[in-house]
Amino acid sequence: MTSETPFQIDIPDEKLTILRAKLELASFPNELEDARWKYGAPLADIKRLTERWKNSYNWRKYEKEINEQLPMFTCDIDVDGFGVLNIHYVHKKSETVDAIPLLFCHGWPGSFLEVGKILPFLTSSAPEHPSFHVVVLSLPGFGFSEAPHKQGFAIDQYAEVAHKLMLALRYNEYVTHGGDWGSLITRRMASVYGGRHLKAWHTNSPLPKPPSWRLPLFFLSFLLTPWSTEEKAGIERTTWFQTKGQGYYHEQSTQPQTLGYMLTWISLYWFSRNGPAASLRIYFELRSNCEDLGQSPTIPMGASFFPKELIVLPTVWLCKSHNVVFESHHKTGGHFAATEVPEELAQDIWKMFVKGGPAFAIVPGRTGYA
Repeated sequence: MTSETPFQIDIPDEKLTILRAKLELASFPNELEDARWKYGAPLADIKRLTERWKNSYNWRKYEKEINEQLPMFTCDIDVDGFGVLNIHYVHKKSETVDAIPLLFCHGWPGSFLEVGKILPFLTSSAPEHPSFHVVVLSLPGFGFSEAPHKQGFAIDQYAEVAHKLMLALRYNEYVTHGGDWGSLITRRMASVYGGRHLKAWHTNSPLPKPPSWRLPLFFLSFLLTPWSTEEKAGIERTTWFQTKGQGYYHEQSTQPQTLGYMLTWISLYWFSRNGPAASLRIYFELRSNCEDLGQSPTIPMGASFFPKELIVLPTVWLCKSHNVVFESHHKTGGHFAATEVPEELAQDIWKMFVKGGPAFAIVPGRTGYA
């Protein structure tokens, strides 16, 4: 077992001083002040956030809270062809000995902090629901995980890091939950490590495959079946996001260094081990990997659908292309469900692995109950 080293956030005073100096120098043009979201983030909001960050925000207060609430560690992971990376993660064990090992995987602009609100639910022990030992990986280049030292660190490498971390913690068999990039990474894990190690996966960012003529009956059904009200709303939101909400994606997948200078209002990214631009490289490196996701995983999948997710496609598309054993549809919530509606998302995960549920006892010897 790779030894894990306890970790505490302790940003040097020098970095806080530099940040404050940069905020003091911040200036904003007055043009388009009333444009609101039509041209991007409204100027008034950016001014307000910058002013609060400069004069009212107390980093040391929140640094102390994070250190007290989240048990953090680091360990070295040897990535094939890329050498050893020092990886930061949260590892919170349940009091239930037979709790299910669960890897929680975030995306951008998320971080390990996304788990803060949902963690007490997932690790709690009760007769009516299963409990989990939760591991929250900081993806390489994010937060306090070391960034890759050379190009080509693609989705297989992110999946390898996550898998090897679970093995290092002696969780040879486990389940996963992912959102945003974490959904694609855990999907790849399900394809590569599914069956022997990864037993089931859950996501709040499901990406169904559109109907294809290769499945003629399904394709014909798609052509002849009218959209439901929910499906129409989902398609409209997906179209909006793809045409008007992906400016950041195109910037970061082609010129990832540029946005490093625009993320300074997010303290954790600013104080990241390798700087705010390191996390953006995931868009550049994974762009070609995500154009064709390949064959769908065959292990059991759970999907939670939230109306304000960025891409909302018909459920039937997912069920035809994946081994979906659990699905849930919500009236509220969006892309950051673990933070927005943590109890609802936790209940979905419980229902998937509860006694009598579709994935109960899927990890041998780990029922989630005392």
